[in-house]
Amino acid sequence: MDPEIHGAAHSTDEPTQSPPISRHGPFSLRRCRSLLHYAKRVYITVVTWVKGPEPPQIQKIKSLFPRFQSLPFRFLNRCLPKRKHKLSFLLAFYFVWLLAFVAVLRGSILATQIEGYGVAHRISCIASYWAPGNGCGLDGNNCRPFENSTFAFSCPADCQGAKVLNPHAVGAQEVVYQPLVIGGPQEGGIRLTGDAIYRGDSFLCGAALHAGVINNKRGGCGVVSLMGQADKFPSTVQNGIESIGFDSSFPLSIAFVSTPPSDCNDLRWPLLAVSATFTSILSIFTISPAVFFGSLFTGIFFHVGLVSDPPNQSSYSSIISVILGRFLPAAFVAFVLYRYCVRPQLKGLVAQYEKTILWVGGCWVGALTNYTFDFIPIQRLTPHDLDQQPGAKAALATIGIAILLIAIGQVWYLRLEGRLPRYLALYLLFGVTLALFAAIPGLNLRIHHYILALLLLPGTAIQTRPSLLYQGILVGLFINGIARWDFDSILQTPTALLGDGQYNSLLPTVALTQVSTANITFSWTPLPGPFDGLSVLVNDVERFRGYKSDNKDEFTWERPAGVDLPYYFRFGYMQGSNSADYTRAGIWRSDGSWTPMEAGPSMRFL
Repeated sequence: MDPEIHGAAHSTDEPTQSPPISRHGPFSLRRCRSLLHYAKRVYITVVTWVKGPEPPQIQKIKSLFPRFQSLPFRFLNRCLPKRKHKLSFLLAFYFVWLLAFVAVLRGSILATQIEGYGVAHRISCIASYWAPGNGCGLDGNNCRPFENSTFAFSCPADCQGAKVLNPHAVGAQEVVYQPLVIGGPQEGGIRLTGDAIYRGDSFLCGAALHAGVINNKRGGCGVVSLMGQADKFPSTVQNGIESIGFDSSFPLSIAFVSTPPSDCNDLRWPLLAVSATFTSILSIFTISPAVFFGSLFTGIFFHVGLVSDPPNQSSYSSIISVILGRFLPAAFVAFVLYRYCVRPQLKGLVAQYEKTILWVGGCWVGALTNYTFDFIPIQRLTPHDLDQQPGAKAALATIGIAILLIAIGQVWYLRLEGRLPRYLALYLLFGVTLALFAAIPGLNLRIHHYILALLLLPGTAIQTRPSLLYQGILVGLFINGIARWDFDSILQTPTALLGDGQYNSLLPTVALTQVSTANITFSWTPLPGPFDGLSVLVNDVERFRGYKSDNKDEFTWERPAGVDLPYYFRFGYMQGSNSADYTRAGIWRSDGSWTPMEAGPSMRFL
């Protein structure tokens, strides 16, 4: 038969058959069914494991030496058998606690009187006579007077740790992660208080520490005198601070006046002893979670806000006003934390001394984070700080690993109690919410330590010894975050995160027109949009600000007769009254030589 006719007949009379499916191919039905069955078994195994054992194993702390640990509240029940007696005793305890706290705090406030100068004004560790950035205006006129004035001040303790967090230009130097203290005893000086001269933009408390006027552990009071223009500020190491040298002139300098000895000290450590004693006594004698948590939260919150890490305010009345305003919303959040995290953990717990050591001790560790975690080289959890600060990335990795290991332990206990599915759903919700926040354009996600505490606290609602410690630390972190910084937003603009950092903006192109030992002249190209002006800094002071409408495209600086100091010049564009980044410093030396600016920006002026 003809093959073509046969093919035609076959296609007409019989249906076309598909090739048989191989039972041994990579996509066979048998293999697909096997994979589906295996996935189902894995899913069932995982779900069964997550649900935990049946019945659930509720975790309870079996106290060590139970008779000894229950002795305090058994003694209290024997002496005060009725509820009204216990309530009266508790109110009396609160009164004695408040009386002792106020008495020590009042003594600290009243001790700020300095003979001949009146009451010392409370300042922060980073207070300075020179306004941030170019806030002092042209020639520094907004910060006058420069001389013939004194000021009595009171510094808190621990100002040695106040550092510059973004690159700060001092002449040709860029200072970061160290105290802004410029100057000290002059060369050949005898290192007395009045012999030390500091540049006017130095941290006042840092300079007082360097000069030996105050003590880092106790703070203290002093009197500063404005000395007008000075030059040649040396770099010296004194009292744990290395000052920064500056070999030119600055229009404002300060020195410290010798005063009679006073009892002006920051009494945060005696007050810590008072607060720690009363919180420990309360913890030992009470088994009520509500009384325990409510009392400790309130007492530690006001201790942090008024004593150990108060907000920057000029007077104690202002501090009290601020702390009261922050306490009310914090108390509402604390009630939610108590209802869902603290009460489930502390209910039925009678291990009084273990609770005091782990929970109360941990809470103080978290509340005093400005001391307890100060050794960690992370000032702020931002990409800039992690890149710039030595050891920050390694510290962050270590913290992340520690949190992961702790989370694994908490997951195990939650599984034993049969609560893991709910907590996985809760933390999935947290993760999705944070991801949505991070995706909002124009805003950056900022996890403050009080937010970190709120995120992690639900996972501590288990009655185990590790959970007691973790929950105490996290509650302390929450207290410190709100009392010191308030409810700062979880979303912040890039400008807010930048602070006084660099914009990475366009830098001016400046040409040296003329130079001699007597004067120097610069010119620049037409201003690009959106900039409409140019600012010139000489020795870190704004000396020129010109706009397009002024039709000025050059700047001349003259050296005073007989002055053989170098001068430092930096240039930055302006947009209205706001400046962008400045160039690095170019140096005009006394012999008339010029060292051009290196590439890249220096600090930005606000």
